[in-house]
Order: sequence, then C-alpha cells, then structure tokens
Amino acid sequence: MRQLFVLDPIEQINPSKDSSAALMQAAHRAEIEVWACTPSDLQARGDKAWVVASKVFPLPWINIEEPTSKPLIDFSCIWMRKDPPVDEAFLYATHLLEVAERDGVLVLNKPSSLRAWNEKLGALRFSKLMAPTLVASRVTELAAFARKQGEVVLKPLGGKGGQGVVRIAKEAPGLEALLELITYQETLPVMMQSFLPEVVEGDKRILLVNGEPLGAINRRPKKGDFRSNLALGGKPEATLLSSKEEEICKELAPQLKGQGLFFVGIDVIGGMLSEINVTSPTGIREIETLMGIPLADQVIDRLLLELN
Repeated sequence: MRQLFVLDPIEQINPSKDSSAALMQAAHRAEIEVWACTPSDLQARGDKAWVVASKVFPLPWINIEEPTSKPLIDFSCIWMRKDPPVDEAFLYATHLLEVAERDGVLVLNKPSSLRAWNEKLGALRFSKLMAPTLVASRVTELAAFARKQGEVVLKPLGGKGGQGVVRIAKEAPGLEALLELITYQETLPVMMQSFLPEVVEGDKRILLVNGEPLGAINRRPKKGDFRSNLALGGKPEATLLSSKEEEICKELAPQLKGQGLFFVGIDVIGGMLSEINVTSPTGIREIETLMGIPLADQVIDRLLLELN
C-alpha cells in the first residue's frame, strides 16, 4: 500500500512539532509506503492525474529518494496537507486531485470540501454554536456591530495561525479608519465576532477523525496577548472534553463525514465553536506528548478501516 502526502517542501518541516510528520511516521510504522510531493508536482496527462513524487523514509527523520513520475492511481490514499493560504495554486491542486478521485483514489480531505469549507466561514453552518458573528465588508455595518457587542475580534478570512487577528473595543479611536484598512476600502469581507473573555483560560483544539473526537489540547495565550495559537507563543496544556464540547462534536459529525472531511481540527472557546480547520490541522504532537495518546497511529488505523 502507498500513501502520498501533498504538502509544503518537506525540508521545511519540523518533525518534533509537525502533524504531517507524525502522520507520515505512523503510516511507515503501519508498513505503508510513504511518498511526498508539493502541489506544483501534480500533473494531468489527458484524463489521468500524475505526480512527480519522492519515496520517503520518515523514521528517523528523514531519508528521501530521487523523485520519480507516477500515476496517482498507484496510491491508495492521498493526503492534501498543504498549509494555507488557500490561494490560486492551492485551488488548482484540488482540481488535479479530483482527477485522481474520479479514478477511485481516496483524497483526504475531499478536494471539493477543501474549496467549500473556508476555515472561518465553514463554521457558519453551525452559527448557533458560535459567539455572535458578522461577516461583511461595509464599514458602517461592522462598526455598528462592534458598538453593539462592546468588544470584538476581527479575523481575516484567509488567515492562519492567528495572524492578523485583532481585538477591538467599541470606544477605540479611529474604529472606522481601522475597518477601512482591514477591508481594503470595503472591497474585502472580514469576520467580526463578539470577544469571549474566557479565552484567557484557553482556546481548545479538538481533533476529529471521521467525525469522532480522538484528542484535544488547551492552548493558553502568552502574557500580553489574547491569541492562543501555538505559532504565536500559546502554551499547550493537557485537557479533557467538557459535556458541551462533546455535544459540539456530535452535532458537527454528520456534516463532516458527509462532506469527506476525515481529519479536522475545531477550535472551541468557552464552550463556543470558533473555527473548523480542514486544510492541514495541527496539534497531533502536542496531544501525543501531553495526553499520552498515540494519536497519529490511531488516525492511520481509522484510515485503514475506511480503505478496507
């Protein structure tokens, strides 16, 4: 059995922190051939999808064979793990992967769902589980929402890892000017949400596999910041799911499974859904270290059940 990982250049991966590295190593332990490529290595020859990929030996990290050209139907499963942004190159890669999908190759996550589930906007399918939220470009409406809520968080729709997320109080001077800047003079929508003060206690990352939560960590913001993303200095902590968080997972599960979103990371603050991360969810290494769960191996075990 072969599995292909489509990701950023493998030389840039830190194996002690990266979830893709964890998954590749778990696949290797399961005696699966591991191959890797970048999105730019994908091709279509007529009605068939091909790739220029390298066989990878991820234990110990990492030995890579010379790249070779192969049809994608040679792989039983393809992991699309390219980090955001979901730009033009990313979108074209999903279309090429759909060529392989039509030939019966399992692609995780499903290419059409990667396009449809923006990591901010996707959560709006479950808006009743979220803090009050507005997505808009018009400054007057955004400013009115901010003043009604008292304190808000602004999120760029294409951001990742907490980058560009801003906290604003309703009395902030120059609110309209800031909104003009962030919306590029009302040409680009942004997400505005009511600020949840519970974030000082942490933002919980929950990893779901085929709709089932397999592990979680709490991410506590560093001193002087409200953003808890690990990439911005957030501190991971061991945690368990509350009954409310279990209910959120249960409500999400049917849609995630139905949309082919096999491996997903959701963020929950104070019992409220914040984001649904579908492109390249992180957190495996932290969960394995803090919770003593062999999470990557469990993910691969679940995948093998799907393939069989």
